[in-house]
Amino acid sequence: MKILITGGSGLLGQYLNRVLSLRHNILTIYNTNAGNCKEYNSIKLDICDKTSLTKIFDDFRADVVVHTAAYSKSILSEGYSSKDVYNINVNATKQIAELCDKFNAKLIYTSTDLVYAGYRGSYLKEDAKLLPASLYAETKLMGEVKIRETFDNYIILRTALLFGFGLNHSINHLQKIYSDLQKGKPVKLFIDQYRTPISLIEAARIICELVSSDIKTEIINFGGLERVSRYELGELLCEIAKFDKNLLTKITMDDVTEVAKVEDVSMSTDKLESFGFKQKSLDEMILEILEQ
Repeated sequence: MKILITGGSGLLGQYLNRVLSLRHNILTIYNTNAGNCKEYNSIKLDICDKTSLTKIFDDFRADVVVHTAAYSKSILSEGYSSKDVYNINVNATKQIAELCDKFNAKLIYTSTDLVYAGYRGSYLKEDAKLLPASLYAETKLMGEVKIRETFDNYIILRTALLFGFGLNHSINHLQKIYSDLQKGKPVKLFIDQYRTPISLIEAARIICELVSSDIKTEIINFGGLERVSRYELGELLCEIAKFDKNLLTKITMDDVTEVAKVEDVSMSTDKLESFGFKQKSLDEMILEILEQ
């Protein structure tokens, strides 16, 4: 199949380049940093440039588009405005959905678990209350809406906390934790925010399977099996990598003023499992990361 990947130099995108290229003909799009895109069929493109984006769709004629490109930081970086975030996460997503419809391509869109209300309990299902607490989460949800308004050949993945080792320029939080623990440095981790984390390796593997599936018009919780805090994830890493747990320090979201307070967006992944996808345990995912 012909697969177009947006955000190809991002945290997840570079893993998708690796995995999808083994089975399919990919074209991966990057904007600033190339990452590993240069190792594959790739192009530098701003996804907000509708003319250039349309030409890519017309030339490549993808069967599936995996849309991971987004402004994903919870705090605005210098030089970015809320309008910029809206253009990237909402307007560009709408354009991509329209082009998928025009050129008869399936769209797989990575949304976020942060669209859920973070006070409604544990293991939320796809029909749980939505209440995004940050500009990032709000615009990702608006992206979902634009897709659903445009056509029906989509899979929306509400993606949990991704963890692993970033490739090239991309850096993941777990990678920073690992590096500090390895050096014997203390690490501060939240005890009062709960997620259902999924590794970058596991996420890329399952998306590769989704690409070839006949699933469509679905919103699916896309995470791991276990509900944990970042502190508990750190404890597991210490156990498996044989680091000193005494280096871990418990903190709360109140200790970091700029963070949007989301207590519990742990998700039920029963729907994902109902489609036949088997997930690895948190221990298995951490082991796989360390082995690679």
